[in-house]
Amino acid sequence: MALGLTAYRYATMALAPAIPLLLQRRLKQGKEDSARFQEKFGHASLARPGGRLIWIHGASVGECLSALPLIGELLKVPGRAVLVTSGTLTSAQMMRERLPPGAFHQYAPFDTPAAVSRFLNHWKPDVGLFVDSEIWPNTLAQSHALGIKLAIVNGRMSERSFDGWHYAPRTAAAILGLFDLCLAQDDETAQRLRKLGARDVRVSGNLKADAPPLAADAGKLAALRAAIGNRPVLLAASTHPGEDETILPAHDALRRAHPDLLTIIVPRHPERGAEIAMLCGTRPTQRRSEGREPAAETAIYIADTMGELGLFYRAASFAFIGGSLVSHGGQNPLEPARLDCAVLAGPHTQNFTTAYDAIFAAQGAGRVQSCVEIVALAGDLLADPSAARSMGEAAARGAQTLGGAMEKTRAAIEDLLSHAHA
Repeated sequence: MALGLTAYRYATMALAPAIPLLLQRRLKQGKEDSARFQEKFGHASLARPGGRLIWIHGASVGECLSALPLIGELLKVPGRAVLVTSGTLTSAQMMRERLPPGAFHQYAPFDTPAAVSRFLNHWKPDVGLFVDSEIWPNTLAQSHALGIKLAIVNGRMSERSFDGWHYAPRTAAAILGLFDLCLAQDDETAQRLRKLGARDVRVSGNLKADAPPLAADAGKLAALRAAIGNRPVLLAASTHPGEDETILPAHDALRRAHPDLLTIIVPRHPERGAEIAMLCGTRPTQRRSEGREPAAETAIYIADTMGELGLFYRAASFAFIGGSLVSHGGQNPLEPARLDCAVLAGPHTQNFTTAYDAIFAAQGAGRVQSCVEIVALAGDLLADPSAARSMGEAAARGAQTLGGAMEKTRAAIEDLLSHAHA
């Protein structure tokens, strides 16, 4: 075992007694599930099903949602079950609603030797699939020691992460060498994984490109459209701190030409609703978390709820996608594009470089660097609804060019399963 891994193992053993105190604080803050928090110490709340067990781990909502179609495909083979783990309360709630029969959710154990050991001894998975870029050294090392086949699925590694691993090349090689297979979203990630010591690296594409369109409740959509009526809409989706301060002045500028403009802001984290309402100042504002639709006098509608993006992408002809004016790297542009909603985004889109490039190339526009550029492009689309519809259709065509990851990923996992211990 590499020196870095050994040091990490002993450090987590030393810190383990402090974890219950941290968890109690989070419980008081409403950030943990009081009924299931023991799962994070490796204590299962369900019995292990018989037959083959496929373990899929994702950090939070986005990673778990991207794996849903794959889960459905893997469960088509009789005698299988799928265990999905994640770390957040919102992802657990989402999985409870959306997992198909044969799949179930547990919270991932803390990455301490004792918690991981309890988790693995109970579940005994045949394979462990880690979505995106989730790397937990103790979990991986103990799984590997038990002979569990391990794979990175839908792998992504940013330039910043790659540079960080360069400071510990032996540790990076030791950790990545624990994976039997690495399925990368793109050539860039594949090259970075190979340079850091990963073995059997393949480019499979982005699973999010094959995901079905976001769902929307028909009744809620009808109510929202009735409340909006014929008003023009500026949608800012999945915004991060620092971006609302750009969207609000853009709203003010656009209202000079469109006095009845309704701006809908969907924060990436719904708990920011009150903060955004304060930023709105004297602008007439309504919050969706209070159970109300936008009124005729509402200028800013803050959609501070979970799991409703599909509603808003269907109610707008174009959307600014957040996480792109700040250095976060941009949220998923495939979700609006699949619903014929044109995409606008700032300069920071490295989380979905291939997707943004394909969509912008199809649209012929979409990159905005500032409030002024948002006002210019959004103003053109608001003034010409037919152009906005055409741009949305182009976005959908751009998204369609990126499909195929599902079949490549499924085939690779089936091959991995064939070499797993029965």
